[in-house]
Amino acid sequence: MTLIEWRDEFATGISGVDYEHQQLIEMINSVYSMLNNHSTKEDIVSCLGDVYGKISGHFILEEQLMKKYDYDQYTAHSTDHKQLLDDIGMITDEVENSANLDTVLLQQKLNDWFQIHFKTHDARLHKLQELIESGNHDKNAIRNLLSKFNM
Repeated sequence: MTLIEWRDEFATGISGVDYEHQQLIEMINSVYSMLNNHSTKEDIVSCLGDVYGKISGHFILEEQLMKKYDYDQYTAHSTDHKQLLDDIGMITDEVENSANLDTVLLQQKLNDWFQIHFKTHDARLHKLQELIESGNHDKNAIRNLLSKFNM
C-alpha cells in the first residue's frame, strides 16, 4: 500500500515537472513503507534527508522560473517553499528525537506536506510554465491565465 497515489490531477503536462513530482511521491511512499515495516530511525531519517534534498532542488528550479517570468505570486510561493522545507526538517527532527513515534500522525503530515502545496501554489505555477513552454504566449495570454488561478 502507498500513502500517495499519482493521480491525473497532479499532472502539469510538463514531462520534467511531472517526473520530479512522481519521484517525490515515490520517496514519500518509501518513508511510509519504512514506517510500516518498522525500519530503524536512522534509515527513516536518511530517507527524509533524501526527500529534503530532492525537494530543495525542485524548489530552486521553480523559483528560477518564477524570477525569469516575473511571476506575480513569487513572494508567497517562495515563502511557502521555505515553510515546507522547515516542515520536513521538523518532521525529520521528530522522527530522530521521538521515543514513541506516532506513525499515523507522521504519515498524515507527509501526505499533507506534499498535496496541499501542490494543489495550491504549484497548480497555478505549472499552468504558467506549460503556457510558456508551448511558445504560444504573450503578456496578455499570461495575464489571462494567471487571473483564472488567483488564490
